[in-house]
Amino acid sequence: MSVDKETVAKIANLARIEVSEDELESTVGELNNILDWVEQLSEVDTDGVAAMTSVVAADLPRREDKVTDGGYREAVLKNAPVAEHGFFAVPKVIE
Repeated sequence: MSVDKETVAKIANLARIEVSEDELESTVGELNNILDWVEQLSEVDTDGVAAMTSVVAADLPRREDKVTDGGYREAVLKNAPVAEHGFFAVPKVIE
């Protein structure tokens, strides 16, 4: 597949990119080089190659899924500048 000046002008118009007449010729060459490279990639035999999400084979560490939080209300409220009725007390922000 290759592109010509008219195709590049249309792509530039669709992308809302201003490309001068002088830049069109060099852009045609660049896009054709990119398309040639993509065609080379499609020729690679990938049968039997497993899909991967990363180039590094790493397992994420896992932990037991259990509830561990709770029973620390008094210790947490010690950090509050002002605490009332077991909650953080903050100034009113809506008048």
